[in-house]
Amino acid sequence: MKTVVFFSIGVLFGITLYMSEVSSWFRIYEMFQFDSFHMYGVIGSALFFGSLIIFFIKKLKIKSILEGTPITIAEKEKGWKRYLLGGIIFGCGWALSGACPGPMFSLLGAGFFPIIIVIISATFGTFIYGLVQSKLPH
Repeated sequence: MKTVVFFSIGVLFGITLYMSEVSSWFRIYEMFQFDSFHMYGVIGSALFFGSLIIFFIKKLKIKSILEGTPITIAEKEKGWKRYLLGGIIFGCGWALSGACPGPMFSLLGAGFFPIIIVIISATFGTFIYGLVQSKLPH
């Protein structure tokens, strides 16, 4: 049952990404050229509502709907260098491929099959990170 619920939520999220043009290469290009507010508005509203939801989860000690267990959110490690480097790498990949991880799968679902190359490359990059993670300064 959990699988059906999570799959359904994922499909709805993918449709939302596609219909809001978040997975549009042109919208992403506009954002990196500072020509349009569209993507910044979407990212900003996601950041605002995500922060608000996290605040209420912590404040009200909300429990999981499916399991009834308390939701715990681990604190992030302090420091800015790792986030700056990670953001640069993520941004370069986003700019080169025209898609970040969420929209990659909505593009695949919409029938843009060349995105399979990007999905395979992202998976390979994640695998490589797993191999070298212990050698990196965290």
